[in-house]
Amino acid sequence: MDLNQIYTEIITENSRSTRNKRQLENPTAIIKGVNPSCGDEISLQIREKDGIIEDASFTGVGCAISQASASIMIDLIKGKKAEEALRLGEIFFSMIKDGLNDETVLEELEDAVAFQNISKLPARVKCAVLAWHTLKDAVSSEENCPEEAVSGHTAKA
Repeated sequence: MDLNQIYTEIITENSRSTRNKRQLENPTAIIKGVNPSCGDEISLQIREKDGIIEDASFTGVGCAISQASASIMIDLIKGKKAEEALRLGEIFFSMIKDGLNDETVLEELEDAVAFQNISKLPARVKCAVLAWHTLKDAVSSEENCPEEAVSGHTAKA
């Protein structure tokens, strides 16, 4: 089995998984993300305490790539400091947009590295980065109350 096939299986498996696709109890941030070019929509819910992402989940609709990216991202950021989650996001953006291919650095992304070749499909880049842009908005949000922290985000390439 070649690496591309393994990556395809990781994306397919995570797009169908429901472990992270649920309503989160007592979120401290709820941020909506939208990809207007294809209609992907997610609501990222994060519960943060003392700078640590205790739990996260998402709801919404979208293609397999956006759903898998959101689920894989959540697996990666749970239990991490908010700053670390943002740093991982920057590595992900660098991999997708700038072609970062340093295996030592990419190793930190765990299963998210499955999206490495998405840059060869420009129409799908926004699908892959939607959750990560939404995370950036959620963690950077100065409002830390669900009623006030709901905001919108549009995916950027």
